[in-house]
Parts: sequence; structure tokens; C-alpha cells
Amino acid sequence: MGLFGKLFGKGKNESASEALNTKYNIMYDISLGKCDKYQDPTLFESVGNEIYKDLNDEGDDCFRMTISYKLDSEDTQYPLEDVLNKYFLYVSDFLESENTQNSNSRKIELGGTLEDVKKAHEVIGKEVFNADFRDEDGSVRVDLVIK
Repeated sequence: MGLFGKLFGKGKNESASEALNTKYNIMYDISLGKCDKYQDPTLFESVGNEIYKDLNDEGDDCFRMTISYKLDSEDTQYPLEDVLNKYFLYVSDFLESENTQNSNSRKIELGGTLEDVKKAHEVIGKEVFNADFRDEDGSVRVDLVIK
């Protein structure tokens, strides 16, 4: 296991030898969301499957999708940060006007390359969470699980 894996958890080809915690930081009811701003054809172009190209962004990572989800805990950035890392995405808009303070429901816009945004569709309808496991050398690591 490389240095990054030792610090942050197992790679996708390694198996967890012993699960320690069933799941925590649960992200659930994940669905594709709608945004009114996508209706402006001078700003966004639909490329299908609720993915939009931001016409004001000239980079390769100009593609957007909006997701809605719930968290089991209000005060955690995980597992969203792990999802962003896994799919090479970033939060392009927190959609603050559409989110309620002190709520476990969130709606955000994600940005990335077309390929990465398409791959991230695999979390739609799934439950995403973190789980501890003990690796082959006995160290406790955290893994992102998508079920």
C-alpha cells in the first residue's frame, strides 16, 4: 500500500480484512436535482442525463450536475469530500438559497469533466458512507462505501 493509502485508506483493489464499524457519516436519498439556472440557454447547454455544460467556463471541467441528498449528521463534510475525491469533482455551487439552515438535507451543484460527472452518476439512488476496517498490517483505516 502506498503512502497515500496508508494515510487515507485502502485502494479500490485492496480488500478490507476486518470490518470494525458497520457505517457512519451516511449520505442517503441521493437524487439528481433541478436548478432553474439551467433553463437559460445563454448560460448552460444540456448534454443529457441532467448534465449541463457551463458556457461561461472554458475549461475541461465545465460540466455540472445537481444532486440532492440527506446526511445522518449535520456537522460532517464526509462522505461528500470522499465522493468528490473519488470522482475528481468539485462543488461548483453550494446553492445556499435552496438549502435550509440546520437541516440534514442538502442540494449542491457538482462540477468536473464530462467523463467524471457521468461516472459520478453511479451514486444516484445509493447509500454512501464511511466504514472503518483493519488492514493487513493491523492499522485502522477508513473506506468509502457505495451501496
